[in-house]
Amino acid sequence: MGLLGCHVSIADGIQKAPQRGRDLGCEAIQIFTRNPNQWKCKPLSNDAIDGFQTAIKECEIHAVMTHSIYLINLASGDRNIRKRSEVAFLDEMDRCEALGIPYLVFHPGSYRESTEKKGIRRLVRSIQRLLQKRPNQSVKLCIENTAGAGSLLGGNFEQIAEIREKIGSPDRIKICFDTSHAFAAGYDLRAPEGLQEVFDHFDSIIGLEHLIGFHLNDSKVELGSRRDRHENIGHGHIGIVPFKQLVNDQRFLEHPMTLETPGGDEWFRRNLKLLFQLRE
Repeated sequence: MGLLGCHVSIADGIQKAPQRGRDLGCEAIQIFTRNPNQWKCKPLSNDAIDGFQTAIKECEIHAVMTHSIYLINLASGDRNIRKRSEVAFLDEMDRCEALGIPYLVFHPGSYRESTEKKGIRRLVRSIQRLLQKRPNQSVKLCIENTAGAGSLLGGNFEQIAEIREKIGSPDRIKICFDTSHAFAAGYDLRAPEGLQEVFDHFDSIIGLEHLIGFHLNDSKVELGSRRDRHENIGHGHIGIVPFKQLVNDQRFLEHPMTLETPGGDEWFRRNLKLLFQLRE
């Protein structure tokens, strides 16, 4: 029975996010620590940091994940983009450390006009540099699996395992599993035995001990479409059965499971109500 929640806004101050999560009925939340569509941002104030940490305790939020900004692409062949991405990513790491957030979720990036091999090499080198700059931080960098469209990295378990192994810091590099992305990438979660087979495969290639959390999203698109299109739980092509299995899986009792479904707070409440009802 994972810790259920959703991605909540940091509008008007990051310290207000935990209360928003509590109002929605969250046990866990995911946030951005900064505007996800801008390279530059203001530093966190001590008041914001203290307020956030106090609110997490008062609102009884049991797990927090941060999602990195959308602009970051550490696999890019453009040196300028890669450099800006490293600066922004380092700032993300520092913010997580200051706020006491243990998990920073990020997309492995796109190699675009280059090749998969070169993209992986650039990503690995960038992450290695970042870890070397912050050797004593506790924040875990969590690769999110992707739908695998075009030149996007992270569309299959083998590639994610290769990236982790080449980075060479297994205690710092973990995985966040997005159900919609996995389905779009070709992993069929729908039948009871299908979900078990997917996680057996994950365990054999990556290791379930490296899985720290989930994004719970249904899919607007069909199996293997390679398109990233989230849908509300039970309204897409995945259906309710796999989500019932996940929220009751004893292996994931302490894992944050956050929604990134469309429709805003109203639909977050509906989806969370359904997920809580699916608990046994």
